[in-house]
Amino acid sequence: MTDLTAFVDGIVHEPTQTEGRGLDLTVAEVYEVAEPGRVDFGGGELEAADLDPHDRQYRDEDDDYEWWHLDAGQYLIEYNESLSVPEDSVARVQTRDAVVARGAFHPTLALSSLAHVPLSVGGAGLRLKENARVSTVVGVERD
Repeated sequence: MTDLTAFVDGIVHEPTQTEGRGLDLTVAEVYEVAEPGRVDFGGGELEAADLDPHDRQYRDEDDDYEWWHLDAGQYLIEYNESLSVPEDSVARVQTRDAVVARGAFHPTLALSSLAHVPLSVGGAGLRLKENARVSTVVGVERD
């Protein structure tokens, strides 16, 4: 099995993030799309969407980390970690089972870098703690 820690920088707590079937990625920030971006045929008119950080709050005044209270909808997440895969390779990233079981997910992605990833939240919403493990790098493969 490949040592995935060789491809991921900024790991928050390696023993916890490597205890399962891959290497877990943790959430650093959750954004809402405030103004739409633009996508055209040729790429000459590409424009990034305007993003606003989603509010977060302490669940208890003694907590060290805050929580995002996400209603059903679409968000963009940013990870604490970054990827450093070889030029001809990609990392396969999937939603953690614990997140899926609570009604949220993102698409399975083949990435060479970790940019914002769309997160879909369904039903009654989701409470997401800062640094929660939300995704798993399940492998690195040639592109």
